[in-house]
Amino acid sequence: MKIYILDQFVLSGVEYASRHADVVRWDDPRAKNWHEDADGLMVRVTPLTADDFARAKKLRAVAKQGVGVNLIDLAAAKARGIIVCNTPGVNSEAVAEMGLALALAATRRVAELDRRIRSGEVVKRINYLGIELWEKTVGVIGMGNIGTRIARKYHAAFGAKILAYDPYVPKDHWPDIPHERLSSLDELLRRSDVVTIHTPLTAETRHMIGRRELDLMKETAVLVNVSRGEIVDEAALFEALKSNRIFGAGIDVFKKEPPTIENPLVGLQNIVVTPHAAGGTRETQEMSSLVTAQQLVHVLGGGQPMNRVA
Repeated sequence: MKIYILDQFVLSGVEYASRHADVVRWDDPRAKNWHEDADGLMVRVTPLTADDFARAKKLRAVAKQGVGVNLIDLAAAKARGIIVCNTPGVNSEAVAEMGLALALAATRRVAELDRRIRSGEVVKRINYLGIELWEKTVGVIGMGNIGTRIARKYHAAFGAKILAYDPYVPKDHWPDIPHERLSSLDELLRRSDVVTIHTPLTAETRHMIGRRELDLMKETAVLVNVSRGEIVDEAALFEALKSNRIFGAGIDVFKKEPPTIENPLVGLQNIVVTPHAAGGTRETQEMSSLVTAQQLVHVLGGGQPMNRVA
């Protein structure tokens, strides 16, 4: 049994896979020839196309670290009987923490003040007033695992009023979290002081937040996205921030990653940006790497995947 690890993984998963299979790592020159004899793949950010699956005659399974599988042609994999699985939930706590951190950094202007001081500017705090989160209204888009965790954090830490929007979960969802369930995204946007996005990227959610939606938000509101970049129209967000149509944003995900100064959003003061790092803690990387390898070995051994997506 031969497993190719196409992206850099922390050692927990590499070592586990190596105990159960012949493993070729990402830094081995043989890795580029994985199509020839791979039984299984471990990936993080490497795209897998229909052509890749057509060439990989022996390939039986792909294990993706993390939740997002938008870089994998799932239809092509399914057509060839190749199992694709991911690792949802492993980094949920870390992503929820980052969502909260970005909201605090944006509302209290942490990154902006840090940049100004480091550049030599004499900063008078009266000119850079932030916004408190205490008892504010937080709109949570997506009531899944991460949305659930961040709703609890906002309620416990700030006594926040939680508005929830998710057309795909039952009406009795979140019985233990004080919240108001809304059937209208527009209403959530109008009423929220913080809008935090926790939904997958689909045809329906692509550019879910565009110019019209940003215009509905309060001028004092902050937008946080730790889900997928293309859920938010970046050009529309740039205009909203540049014109101070909204107070600020905390963005971890972008259409093109990692973000660079070529992205005009990066040049604005009222945005806090991170390079898709929400799940990037030592704890989550160790666990996610291990779970990815365990699931792949289990599937290649004839077992059923815990989290099959194709």
